[in-house]
Amino acid sequence: MTSTRNLADKFQHAINARIEQVKANEHFLKLLAMPPLQRWLTVAGLFLLSQVVVFGLLYVIFGKIVVVGFLASVLAGLATGAGALPALFFTKISKNLFNSMLGAAAGVMLAATAFSLLVPGMAYGNLIWPGNGIYIVSLGMLVGALFLHFADRQLPHVHFDSVSDVHLNSLKKVWLFIIAITIHNFPEGMSVGVSFGSGEMKNGIVLAIAIALQNIPEGLAVALPLVGLGYNKWRAVGIATLTGLVEPVGGLLGVTMVTVFEPILPIAMGFAAGAMLFVISEEIIPETHANGRSRHATFALMIGFIIMMALDNMLG
Repeated sequence: MTSTRNLADKFQHAINARIEQVKANEHFLKLLAMPPLQRWLTVAGLFLLSQVVVFGLLYVIFGKIVVVGFLASVLAGLATGAGALPALFFTKISKNLFNSMLGAAAGVMLAATAFSLLVPGMAYGNLIWPGNGIYIVSLGMLVGALFLHFADRQLPHVHFDSVSDVHLNSLKKVWLFIIAITIHNFPEGMSVGVSFGSGEMKNGIVLAIAIALQNIPEGLAVALPLVGLGYNKWRAVGIATLTGLVEPVGGLLGVTMVTVFEPILPIAMGFAAGAMLFVISEEIIPETHANGRSRHATFALMIGFIIMMALDNMLG
């Protein structure tokens, strides 16, 4: 626990030090001196140029499917920032509303795990190892769940309900919570990449949408405590967005891994499913039942599941 708290302190100091370095950079000062319209056009142009370079290299080296999988994981990660935007206008939200958001997130993740990871994972497993697909995927699930179990043991158990709680009343606890969410985002991004790496565009799209929807309340859970502790609102939104941008790293690893080493695809899909089920069962659902207000979240979970089931059916 002490080592984890030290890690949180170092992480916080590193972020703040990096921000100060950027502010002192002469190129940054020149950018600030520009008229607002010119400044934003310059930033947008540099961002687009960097994306052209990154996606161009990925396309040349790995092909179209890796580019699409990486882009989907980027967009899913950016949903964390979109979810944090209400922190610009509010410092608190209704507990029932937040529980419903978490319940819906659990529902879409459960459906996506079943229809976009486990079912196709067993099908691919049976193609590679006839009759043994279920065993291969089950092994991957256990490994994925154990991975997050041991990762959780290195972190304090700080939960999503901090968004309207008094327990996150210090910067250290907030940064510990941010580190925990960042670590959990990695296997989520990897699951998107693995799903696209299977070659089934439909499964990848469904899973990316599910992860994006799940990231919305997650972003809010990061930003609101920071605003409550006096952080600049835009900085809080920026930090929340950064926690989601670890997902493209996992997405790129997942899609390239199963593209280059196709026989591991069923295991990788099982791993991603196990990691996601761990987060749903260990983190999300218990939070919606913690204060005796589970009914809203329960129906929201069912609605989320139905929506993703319908989407999966529509995409064929």
